[in-house]
Amino acid sequence: MAAANFGKIQIGIYVEIKRSDGRIHQAMVTSLNEDNESVTVEWIENGDTKGKEIDLESIFSLNSDLVPDEDIEPSPQTPPPPTPAAKVNKIVKSRRTVAPIKNDTPARDNRVVGSARARPTQLPEQSSSSQQNARRKSNCVKEVEKLQEKREKRRLQQQELREKRAQDVDATNPNYEIMCMIRDFRGSLDYRPLTTTDPIDEHRICVCVRKRPLNKKETLMKDLDVITIPSKDVVMVHEPKQKVDLTRYLENQTFRFDYAFDDTAPNEMVYRFTARPLVETIFERGMATCFAYGQTGSGKTHTMGGDFSGKNQDCSKGIYALAARDVFLMLKKPNYKKLELQVYATFFEIYSGKVFDLLNRKTKLRVLEDGKQQVQVVGLQEREVKCVEDVLRLIEIGNSCRTSGQTSANAHSSRSHAVFQIILRRKGKLHGKFSLIDLAGNERGADTSSADRQTRLEGAEINKSLLALKECIRALGRNKPHTPFRASKLTQVLRDSFIGENSRTCMIATISPGMASCENTLNTLRYANRVKEFGISPSDIPFSQGSGSRSDLSPSYEYDDFSPSVTRVKELMVDPSAAGDIHPIIHHAPNQIDDLETQWGVGSSPQRDDLKLLCEQNEEEVSPQLFTFHEAVSQMVEMEEQVVEDHRAVFQESIRWLEDEKALLEMTEEVDYDVDSYATQLEAILEQKIDILTELRDKVKSFRAALQEEEQASKQINPKRPRAL
Repeated sequence: MAAANFGKIQIGIYVEIKRSDGRIHQAMVTSLNEDNESVTVEWIENGDTKGKEIDLESIFSLNSDLVPDEDIEPSPQTPPPPTPAAKVNKIVKSRRTVAPIKNDTPARDNRVVGSARARPTQLPEQSSSSQQNARRKSNCVKEVEKLQEKREKRRLQQQELREKRAQDVDATNPNYEIMCMIRDFRGSLDYRPLTTTDPIDEHRICVCVRKRPLNKKETLMKDLDVITIPSKDVVMVHEPKQKVDLTRYLENQTFRFDYAFDDTAPNEMVYRFTARPLVETIFERGMATCFAYGQTGSGKTHTMGGDFSGKNQDCSKGIYALAARDVFLMLKKPNYKKLELQVYATFFEIYSGKVFDLLNRKTKLRVLEDGKQQVQVVGLQEREVKCVEDVLRLIEIGNSCRTSGQTSANAHSSRSHAVFQIILRRKGKLHGKFSLIDLAGNERGADTSSADRQTRLEGAEINKSLLALKECIRALGRNKPHTPFRASKLTQVLRDSFIGENSRTCMIATISPGMASCENTLNTLRYANRVKEFGISPSDIPFSQGSGSRSDLSPSYEYDDFSPSVTRVKELMVDPSAAGDIHPIIHHAPNQIDDLETQWGVGSSPQRDDLKLLCEQNEEEVSPQLFTFHEAVSQMVEMEEQVVEDHRAVFQESIRWLEDEKALLEMTEEVDYDVDSYATQLEAILEQKIDILTELRDKVKSFRAALQEEEQASKQINPKRPRAL
């Protein structure tokens, strides 16, 4: 009877088992397998539940108290009661049954059975002793054979795998090993990307990430795609690393945002979840802003301006045009049509702290604060637009004259922040404003130690404006009492977008998928994550059901899980009640600029105070030397504006002097002119000239000293400082 073969073994009891490495420990019986006369056991090791199937012979050899007892009485027709040898025969027979499954060698088992059957007349004591020895011997042999067969089988599998990989390997790709790691990791994920049917959530501050596909240049260079977007709000970066022994491995860093768009998402889908919910805000007397931020070549201008075909741009596919289209559609709704709103558009750029009108031949503009502390861009042209075609025409005009340059990332890098604004006015008064900003390439912020002053100033202004933008958005989300908008020209121009209850902001962080851009991509993601800090847990990563746990595959971490690094931003908590008593914690050596504060009257300007606050809030990104450099640049820019303004005033005054001198000379041609009057007037003119020109000369000298101070500060910047944001 089959059930009797299990003896006293029952489900739920603990038995001794022997592992393949020779260890013996207890395990719980979870099932009895009558078909091959074996049992399944389970045990817990290192927090994981493990199990295996063991034949009855191995169980009985280690658990003699579980051997079945036969209660059948002897009869003349039946053989005598079974001795231990008979039990051995019975167990050996079962082993022969499952031999093909376990890959055991039947010849050795037959020999053992034959020896047991060859001497049926020997004494029971002798038979029992010899069979126990045979059983012990067969167990050892069986374990050795199992190990050997498993080893051989494993070697064959490894050989087959090596041969298969050798056939698939791309000898021309130096990163083939990394590519296989990424492919294996992606195979373990359960992809749930964002779709057009997903709901649109309401956010006062929305931060999302968009990944572009590999371009032709990256494909030709056989660059790897190291960005994975497994779900609608998770972005994973597979950063290649190398151990001390030169072994390569992946460090999977995970980020979470409001939305994550993969490389198949079109501009219309990005617009639907980001800028489209903001259009209604400006009709409700609100201020809306939408930023595109990222490395040069990551798709910012493509996202905001439209698709490119060579050097030609299809502006109708960008967020600029899509937002304008929805503005004109909403104007036709009954509840807004009765307001009789007019639509205007402006397009300007901010380059090295200066503002230029892109719709008026790049005229330089001045940014001033009026008596109500409202920021005014003096001379900025507002063009009335009646339809989407008018908007597209203005975008084409502005894009054609935007400042650009060459970087290591792109031969046509945006060196300026482009700001396109859609303004609603009702009877001439501002009703709402939608600012769409294509920011400069963030890798240009690293150019603060360049030998070229213009490049240094570009990098410093970009670096400072991105820091200020981040802090202004964070202040908006947290309703902080003070927003450091004066720290940069960009945030100063956009001041009204950061202040007020009805202000909403969206940031689109664009990233490049290539392994060569991995560092800049991580900087972009960290910056976006700091704008609106998201937490992430292992459950946010959609691993497929059969792929095992995270630890079984490749380690994946959020970047905050690592040891502190210079790229992390330390949050500075400021008590609102003590806002006026903030003391700078960044100390720097006194410089020549400090000696000029009295002369120029810029020592305690609001711009400088906001710059100090900004650097304090980002002290781990801004070293003391870098703060000194930013301070020197800010002072130099202020002095430059004053020198140019004074020079312009002197020029206008010189024209008046020329007219006065011309009149004096004409007076001398008269026969009886008044010599005393002539001399007195000429002396007055010359004294006025000397006073004004001497003052201008002194300011120019001070300005030249500030230029030298800026150059010295740039050389003292710590070369090990973090890359720009």
